[in-house]
Amino acid sequence: MGILDGKRILVTGVLTDASIAFHVARVAQEQGATVVLTAFPRPTLVQRIAKRLPGPAPVIELDVTDAAQLDSFADRVREHVDGLDGVVHSIANAPQSALGGNFLATPWEDVAKAVQVSTFSLKSLAVAAMPLMPDGGSVVGLDFDATVAWPAYDWMGVAKAALESVSRYLARDLGPRGVRVNLIAAGPIETLAASGIPGFEQLAEAWEAGAPLGWDVRDPGPVATTACFLLSALSRGITGEIIHVDGGYHAIGAPLR
Repeated sequence: MGILDGKRILVTGVLTDASIAFHVARVAQEQGATVVLTAFPRPTLVQRIAKRLPGPAPVIELDVTDAAQLDSFADRVREHVDGLDGVVHSIANAPQSALGGNFLATPWEDVAKAVQVSTFSLKSLAVAAMPLMPDGGSVVGLDFDATVAWPAYDWMGVAKAALESVSRYLARDLGPRGVRVNLIAAGPIETLAASGIPGFEQLAEAWEAGAPLGWDVRDPGPVATTACFLLSALSRGITGEIIHVDGGYHAIGAPLR
């Protein structure tokens, strides 16, 4: 028996088999969970990627900025499972103008897009999932340390700082329903999404050199296993928390800071 035996877990954010979300889904299945994936904008692509998981995982389309899709979310999930015990939020996107050292010139319209997709969507997804979690459960979001101003991360850093605040308010409001809300502040991992962040190589090199435990940007395993811990009953006393899975880089005065 695994730590997620019999649990029903929904995972967002799978783009390729290098995605952190893919490895969360993989470990969740290995630990006994039934997994449902979401996809946007190419469900057929995610369906092909899902075949590389240890077991079957149905895919539903979900645009977290589309009110109609959020309204129909619970009914569409019920076509595959009768409820959920956990939800993984692995969604972030920003226009290119919001990254790369353009902080002072980024227009509000682009900032608003980054915040809606990367931050407000945590609340949107959690609320959409509530009808599926009458007995409580766990919401886990993927974060990047927002305590400092990183080179080139710009408005995505602001969006991540807001995500951390949103998670605390959700923990407050969903706790009485038995729902835990936590984030994982992961070190840099080589993914398709990371390839679109200017200066990612600089971050990766600094982490590999400065993390006390070392850091492998090609290994999403530590993040995936921590996510599954937070989805499991082993974390039943934890909510409103940000767990750093970054080799300890956040704790020291590393070179990039």
